[in-house]
Amino acid sequence: MTLRDSPEELKKKLNLETSRINWHDLQVYYARGHVVKVGPELDLLDVAAELAADNTTRFESWMKAGQVGDVAPDLARHWYDGNTELWAVVIAPWVLVQDRSGHVLH
Repeated sequence: MTLRDSPEELKKKLNLETSRINWHDLQVYYARGHVVKVGPELDLLDVAAELAADNTTRFESWMKAGQVGDVAPDLARHWYDGNTELWAVVIAPWVLVQDRSGHVLH
């Protein structure tokens, strides 16, 4: 990913780097504080692209609305107990995760 990529090119590249991963496989990143929860109402690729573009204003608005942020310890325990499968994409050093289990994908 380069700064010269258009937003659509960036999203296409990020889409190729997005995958499902079980919570147990993310424990080391969670322990380092590098896991960012993305609410199911947002598009994971849009959030990743905004993070890659360093769009602080957009991120702050999502954080203020509770749509993006840290994984709370209670949620982390719940995901751990069920070894929940999440959608994830890496924007180093961050791992963005999204639980889509309760939502219909289109």
